[in-house]
Amino acid sequence: MSNTLLPFTFAKNKFILLEEEQEQIILNYNELPNISVLTELQRKFDKYKLKFLEKDKLHQKIQAYYESGSSQSLGHFQDNAESDEGLDTLAMELHEPIELLNSNDEAPIIRLLNALFAQAILEKASDIHIESYENRIRVRFRVDGTLKHVLEPSAKIAPLIISRVKVMAKLNIAEKRLPQDGRIAIQLGGRAVDMRISTIPAGNNGEKIVLRLLDKQAGNLKLKQLGMPDKTYDGIQDLIHKPNGILLVTGPTGSGKTTTLYAALGELDSVKTNITTVEDPIEYLIDGINQTQINNKINMTFAKGLRAILRQDPDVVMIGEIRDKETTEVAVQASLTGHLVFSTLHTNTAVGAITRLQDMGVESFLLASSLSGVLAQRLVRTLCAKCKIPSVANSYEQKKINISDDVTIYKQAGCKDCNYTGHQGRKGIYELLVINDEIKILINDRAVEKKIVDAAVNHSTLAEQVKNLVLKGEISVDEAVRVVYL
Repeated sequence: MSNTLLPFTFAKNKFILLEEEQEQIILNYNELPNISVLTELQRKFDKYKLKFLEKDKLHQKIQAYYESGSSQSLGHFQDNAESDEGLDTLAMELHEPIELLNSNDEAPIIRLLNALFAQAILEKASDIHIESYENRIRVRFRVDGTLKHVLEPSAKIAPLIISRVKVMAKLNIAEKRLPQDGRIAIQLGGRAVDMRISTIPAGNNGEKIVLRLLDKQAGNLKLKQLGMPDKTYDGIQDLIHKPNGILLVTGPTGSGKTTTLYAALGELDSVKTNITTVEDPIEYLIDGINQTQINNKINMTFAKGLRAILRQDPDVVMIGEIRDKETTEVAVQASLTGHLVFSTLHTNTAVGAITRLQDMGVESFLLASSLSGVLAQRLVRTLCAKCKIPSVANSYEQKKINISDDVTIYKQAGCKDCNYTGHQGRKGIYELLVINDEIKILINDRAVEKKIVDAAVNHSTLAEQVKNLVLKGEISVDEAVRVVYL
């Protein structure tokens, strides 16, 4: 990397960091390297100042220093990839790098992908989309829930990029007619990241690849770190410490359901409690929790896996997703026989989960007896505090947030701090429906959703929460409408 004084491998092995501050070269160290290293550094850089750092602080500084330089010049990689002679011979010579910053590969395709992965990690992207078209290939990142254009190389390198990703994920590079799923484990400056790979045939005899980035650090989050209101947090704590029952987390793809479930499991004592999960796929490997992978190719379904783990003497069971009637029935039976069951469901609201389960064929009296609570959640993009602009709400905006006065709201603009997007970070909003005795009667009577919401105690809907965030100036009306139906 052009803006670093020492190669990452050398700095990592010698556990030193050479950097330039105010036109002075500083050697950061924890233990001084041998005299030959110091002599060579003096020969190359003439003068430098020694600076002692604690071990943890130096490790963090090395990682941050090299990460910041790893995502530069994607355009440079693209130009090299398109102009390099003999590019077509690279596809058969690809191999898998373990450490992106440590990769010495000079092949343009390998360097291009390594740079893409590094930039995606640094921008905290959740997905990378690689899409093949007739005359071009488009690369996009999903950052804070929305897609952004990153790169558009020539179509001639599309097969090479796709082959490279397939080799890294240990997929069949010759199979282009069927979808394939795989996984890649990479590191960036010692930071471990898993990537879940999905390929699907495209209309131009090519393929589209989507890579889901799973930062392993996210699997260690605690419930308190998710930013829930105190009432919601206390309600969740009560539900996850019940001896039995079903707790559902609902929301669209990418709303953080799995992260919330893992955080809830982390609140439980895995030493005294047998916690077992059945997932598709296993997103985060957590020590102390028994995790089982679904495999439909060998008929290892959610229902079959759930029946098997119920014979493993579990106290707490997590089901990655309730998808069908069979899985739902087994989950209900598990809760009724003394197990605490966590799972996810795709519905728009918390109360909608009740209707969805009834539509799946669960008897109302069984549902009323087994369901403990439903948490609906969304992630909304917050406005950049430095560039958001005030505006008087127009008639459309007043209608959406249900106000009649001329109030001041805020809209996105764009500045350097927010990378000219107008947004900076995301915030979780949570709607918790706790099933009380009155709601159990209404479920048994198959009452309409409005009556169930009215019977809830201290219940705040997602729509009410986004309206409050708009009035506080934290999000825009457009963002509220994008996330929640108003």
